[in-house]
Amino acid sequence: MTASPSSAASGSPPAQEPDATAAPPPPPSPPASSYADRPWLARLSDAQKAPITPPESLVQAFAAAVRAAPERTALAYFDGRLSYRATDALSDSVAGYLADRGIAAGDRLALMLQNTPHFVVALLGAWKAGAVVVPINPMYKSAEVRHVLQDAEVAALVCADRAWEGYLRETAAGSGVRVVLTACEKDLQSRDDARVLAFERTRPAEDADDLVAVARRGLPAPGGRLPAGRDTALISYTSGTSGTPKGATNLHRNIMYNAERQRTGHDLPPGSVYHALAPLFHITGMVAQLAACVTAAGTLALTYRFEPGVVLDAFAEHRPAYTVGPATAFMALAAHPAATRDHFASFRVISSGGAPLPPALVEDFRARFGPYLHNGYGLTECTAACASVPPDSRAPVDPASGTLAVGVPGADGMIRIVDDTGHEVPFGEHGEILVRGPQVVPGYWRRPEATAETFLDGELHTGDIGFMDADGWLYVVDRKKDMINASGFKVWPREVEDVLYGHPAVREAAVVGVPDGYRGETVKAYVSLRPSATVDAGELVAHCRERLAAYKYPRQVEILPELPKTASGKILRRDLR
Repeated sequence: MTASPSSAASGSPPAQEPDATAAPPPPPSPPASSYADRPWLARLSDAQKAPITPPESLVQAFAAAVRAAPERTALAYFDGRLSYRATDALSDSVAGYLADRGIAAGDRLALMLQNTPHFVVALLGAWKAGAVVVPINPMYKSAEVRHVLQDAEVAALVCADRAWEGYLRETAAGSGVRVVLTACEKDLQSRDDARVLAFERTRPAEDADDLVAVARRGLPAPGGRLPAGRDTALISYTSGTSGTPKGATNLHRNIMYNAERQRTGHDLPPGSVYHALAPLFHITGMVAQLAACVTAAGTLALTYRFEPGVVLDAFAEHRPAYTVGPATAFMALAAHPAATRDHFASFRVISSGGAPLPPALVEDFRARFGPYLHNGYGLTECTAACASVPPDSRAPVDPASGTLAVGVPGADGMIRIVDDTGHEVPFGEHGEILVRGPQVVPGYWRRPEATAETFLDGELHTGDIGFMDADGWLYVVDRKKDMINASGFKVWPREVEDVLYGHPAVREAAVVGVPDGYRGETVKAYVSLRPSATVDAGELVAHCRERLAAYKYPRQVEILPELPKTASGKILRRDLR
């Protein structure tokens, strides 16, 4: 963000396209543009502008790392260590198991785990078997998971054993899932840090196989060709303009382009440690951490999930050179009483993305700890970053709005700003951000209408409002739609409203994002009640908490006699906001 020498020779089954949107013809040339001279190129180093030839997929990149440094640690997990050679063999066996269980090229495998070695082993194993991976946020509740399993027609599921026993067995019932691998995240280490691993092991399931046990069987990877760049690697679900989660079809070449650009652009020492601060199920963690690390034959340090004290200890133990995370993570690290400059002394580059980065945080962090937080901007639909602050640069702040620039486009991309009629606006004027380049996905999984609306002639219409200055710096100032961005996680109001409408006391509901000093933005709900109904705000918050992922449920609920509406009866979110 991945095969032994023997696997690279024998390959894996054809990773055929599961959907027609996965392998389109090359997009047409960009339209005539006043940005055609690409002023941002002056901000890039020679290495950042030099042509690149990425590997076809992470499987091939992993095979190259195995050949180059077989005994180097690939995955560090508390006191556990897995070399490139060992990780390769484990993922080979998972691939062989999946093939034996009938998982064929193009079949979908859902991967629902935190940042552990199990995630990486299962991911590589799935790709070696020719499968398409569907990452799922482990915080998702039953209805959210069920939608993904059914929409992607998932055939295999890899998840935590506790989640399988707790609710996923029932959730997967009636779906197309026919193969289940479970993992205990206490495996592959012995430290059992109670701050994040304070849970009991479950009994072996009769209807699922243990991932680590399967990986240790020593099965050979199946024969056939390795994944090609044009093949679909991921179906990454993201809420779109309709509010219904849609799967972006990230190709292997999309992933490897951004990973290779990061490797060459950051120029880290050989064998550097990358700390997985962002979740691997998120496109940023998948590409900017995992894929970039493997491409550089580095070591990926994992700490299960984010806990500030655990992360600081990992920084001290592993001495990473790179990490990326949302602004809220760096706020939490800076606020931890044990944080010192030494914890951050090993870093060559630290990136931030997924949520607005306040300029005050950047300056405070640099003054207290040393590193400069490099801003970045991207979407699932452009496979993580499409603009970033170069490692040797500092982002300017717009004097009018106080907005920190998110970076500059890369050498091979084009970012344009257009008005509501689609006409390009001059430098400095606000409009919708459009992205074209090798990291942009071909479309959405089996959503031709949404694809046609969002990807016009191969150009991604982001729905974000921003502007570009004459030097090529990009600024994101607002969202065109009503999407809420809480700590880097996107929340669609309608999804929360639907849950509120499920409460018997609720008559009307509207959800908006409101400013939050820590999360950037948080979810607030306004409701009116049915006649004679009584309920307090706390009960409505609890109702949503039981049914939604932690970042989605409203932290604030306000009960009003009536919600504002248009003449046609549509609730006016903008008035509430």
